[in-house]
Amino acid sequence: MHERIVILDFGGQYSSLIARRVREAGAYSELLPYDADIKRIKGSALSGIILTGGPSSVNEHDTKECADEVFDLGVPVLGICYGMQYIAARFFGAVERMEKAETGIVKAVLSNHPLFYGIEDHAVFMTHTDRVIAAPRDFEIIASTQLSPIAAFANDESRLYGVQFHPEVQAVADGIKIIKNFLKLLCGLSLDYSPKSLADGLIKDIALTVGSGRILGAFSGGVDSAVASVLAHKAVGDRLSCIFVDHGLLRKFEADEVMRFYHDELGINIIRVDARERFLKRLEGVVEPEAKRKIIGEEFIRVFEEEAKKLNADYLLQGTIYTDVIESGTKTAQTIKSHHNVGGLPEDIGFKGLVEPLRMLFKDEVRLLGESLGIPPALVWRQPFPGPGLAIRVLGEVTEEKLELVRQSDYILREEIKSAGLLKELFQYFTVFTGIKSVGVLGDKRTYDYALAIRAVHSKDAMTVEAAELPYPLLKRISNRILSEVKHVNRVVYDLTDKPPGTVEWE
Repeated sequence: MHERIVILDFGGQYSSLIARRVREAGAYSELLPYDADIKRIKGSALSGIILTGGPSSVNEHDTKECADEVFDLGVPVLGICYGMQYIAARFFGAVERMEKAETGIVKAVLSNHPLFYGIEDHAVFMTHTDRVIAAPRDFEIIASTQLSPIAAFANDESRLYGVQFHPEVQAVADGIKIIKNFLKLLCGLSLDYSPKSLADGLIKDIALTVGSGRILGAFSGGVDSAVASVLAHKAVGDRLSCIFVDHGLLRKFEADEVMRFYHDELGINIIRVDARERFLKRLEGVVEPEAKRKIIGEEFIRVFEEEAKKLNADYLLQGTIYTDVIESGTKTAQTIKSHHNVGGLPEDIGFKGLVEPLRMLFKDEVRLLGESLGIPPALVWRQPFPGPGLAIRVLGEVTEEKLELVRQSDYILREEIKSAGLLKELFQYFTVFTGIKSVGVLGDKRTYDYALAIRAVHSKDAMTVEAAELPYPLLKRISNRILSEVKHVNRVVYDLTDKPPGTVEWE
């Protein structure tokens, strides 16, 4: 990396979106805790710093603070929302609590400052209860709204900037332009970052980490583990052995498809381990989602450890991506849900270390990297499937009977989505066993059976998703097939929830 933007996370709900927007603009970004060590912040190729929003107030006695040296590194600093208020307070401006919160899209008056170059739509997205009422000395006010007379400021000599609004939120059409202006015009970046250019460096990193050791690859069949495995294979060759754990929580025909695609067609050394009985036994009586995830994560590791002993493997390869890391919780961000390969890992793993080449990449970046490695598009753009599998699509206790209802209904859904030509339009689509029973009628007789939910979403990176508006005739056809072909189901519902406030999976 010759250009790197550090984003200091003060716990804002949009912090990860800022990281996404910076990368979309063409610069590599790294999301760090607000109080990260200055050496870690400085790192290599530091080109600029962004301070995120957050729930704190700069007027509280225990307000969150970053290292003072952040402002002495000689690179531009942009504060967003709380980040702007923090800069104001840090340089002796003034911040006060508002009588009425400013929320939603509002019109702003923008100056001709370079930060706003080319901005045509002056709509900005606000969500704050504190505001700057006095800019620090030598700071120019460059934007205002009705409720926030100081909605943005700048000190070009000190290279310090602040915006009270959130340019990273997609609801604002020109928001990405503001981020690009900061990166290109104020930080002087070339904006030439692309995940496709990372392959050689990642391969070298794997080879350096492993040395002469052997790698055991945790292979699920999804794009993340596939791309990680191809990178590792290029790094260490036949010293990589991949383990595909058939844990009994897979979709219909999933295990056979994985082996045919990756083992037979791509030539990756994959060993299939039948662990269906042991996983289902561990999940008996377990209903809490986090408990399920942790049990599955631990059991995965135990299977890998057993296989590693047979293969004399030293390192465990995982397809962990940045979304997994962020959602599993950080010092500044609440745990949304523990991913089996991050928060679900036991502390005592029986390997010298983990190899996670994709840990700092988002899902769409992994796909682009996969294409650059020559992986067929049909495999690269295959819809994501969670590591815990159907266990988190069965609400409540997991049983083979419930799993079979999900397998059959999910297969029908996938057939119909493919037939409708929507495979590339949708990020993810699946069915959920809700555990809810309701009264119905079948053959003039009363039934009391289960309700299944259909979920289909659009997304680029899994950090935010929008519920897909599937054509009504298609939904009706899917519902009719499920009701007629899957026993013990008498009701089908469609999930219209975006993320946030929901998540992609129900558990």
